[in-house]
Amino acid sequence: MTFADDRSATMDSLKRALPYVRLFKGKTFVVKIGGAACGDRTLLNDLAEQLSVVRELGVHVVLVHGGGPQTSELSRKLGIQPRMIEGRRVTDAAALDVAVMTMNGAVNTSVLSACRAVGLQAVGVSGLDAGLVKARRRAPRSVIVDGAPQTVDFGHVGDVDSVDPTLLKSLLAAGYLPVVSPLAADDQGNVLNINADTVAASLAHAIGAEKLVFVTDVAGILEDKADPSSLISCTDLRGLEELVENGAVATGMLPKVSAIRMALDHGVQRVHVIGSQRASLLTEIFTNEGSGTLIVRDRRELSAAEKAASGELATNGGGAAATEIARVASG
Repeated sequence: MTFADDRSATMDSLKRALPYVRLFKGKTFVVKIGGAACGDRTLLNDLAEQLSVVRELGVHVVLVHGGGPQTSELSRKLGIQPRMIEGRRVTDAAALDVAVMTMNGAVNTSVLSACRAVGLQAVGVSGLDAGLVKARRRAPRSVIVDGAPQTVDFGHVGDVDSVDPTLLKSLLAAGYLPVVSPLAADDQGNVLNINADTVAASLAHAIGAEKLVFVTDVAGILEDKADPSSLISCTDLRGLEELVENGAVATGMLPKVSAIRMALDHGVQRVHVIGSQRASLLTEIFTNEGSGTLIVRDRRELSAAEKAASGELATNGGGAAATEIARVASG
């Protein structure tokens, strides 16, 4: 490719991205990154670079991180066997100490380090800071374990009661990127471990985010979890429930499905599930092709322009970015 060809391709890319830049400038995105990516410095650095670009384009970002793999690894080193039920961690007193060390310590610091390397003014916080997330300890509940109902006490695991977004709004207004650990507390100051997907959805609702983006270790939601080529470009809550019912979405993805439902039911317009491959976030948000899965509340709420651009959503076709560009075209 000649220099002229390369320059032309660059100009074409910028032109295609411009409508998205206009659409999202001044809006807020909540991006949640899983613990697996947090443990890979190359992936983490790439995400930090992408977030830097997103912020330079005028979009505010709140980054929420998990830390499950790191918590499990440290638990085993300390002789504590991790226990997971329906994708959620059972957290006794010893497991809570490990979660605090990993989430508020090693993982949060690792993310902040990657942000520092690309010049992002990031600030590490948790749900405990300034009363950001108020939670209550989860009551024992009946779940299906090995095909049979069983009452499980999840221990020091919390469910979100409310979010006070004052701290986040202040940090965003001052030009900072909040990096949020999913630990919180109840009114008595008891520390609680909360699923990071749930925290991300709760924050997105509380701050009126335009988008909630889950960065995962797969390219998006797959119709067949064993087949990477079965990526679903776009679906809605009904389609998502069908995937759960037929077993395509299960185990560790179930908390994410609950978080997606919560976000869309409480005013977040678009939720994306993308992979952690290079430039996946920028590709999903600012190109026609997209890179992962877009989830909307109900495809019947889409405009005619959106349906046309997505190639008829009833077949799960189309692309996330195509739907977004139709929003620009339709005003």
